[in-house]
Amino acid sequence: MKIFSALRNWVVVDFGWKVFSLLLAAAIWLTVHRILTLPAGDAVASHATTFTYDNLPVLMVSAKADVRNYRLLRPVVKVTVSGSPEVMAVLQANQIHATVDLSDIETARELRRPVEISTPPGVTLVTVDPKETGIIPPERH
Repeated sequence: MKIFSALRNWVVVDFGWKVFSLLLAAAIWLTVHRILTLPAGDAVASHATTFTYDNLPVLMVSAKADVRNYRLLRPVVKVTVSGSPEVMAVLQANQIHATVDLSDIETARELRRPVEISTPPGVTLVTVDPKETGIIPPERH
């Protein structure tokens, strides 16, 4: 009879806390299970907003050379970016920078350079068109 009484006390004492603990454990398990079974990127991608900016100007940069006399065959690019709706609602085109690095242009034989895109935090680059551009060197007299 003492065993039955002890077993009864073990179940009945703090019964509300025990039920609460079981419900909380089940909620945590379901949340973790749902997160682990989502395919990679679905949680973010399903709520992402995408914008395309046409005619984004490409800037030439160089640590060594004077770039004023160089010209680009394609001075503008088309950039598609994505991010959360909150970030994309305040995004301005002037916060996205397209650059072409001309640092080693004197030694280069191929006058094509990749277009590099920098975006603010929370914004992801989706595509850039064209991915590279040609460089027109200054005329030598």
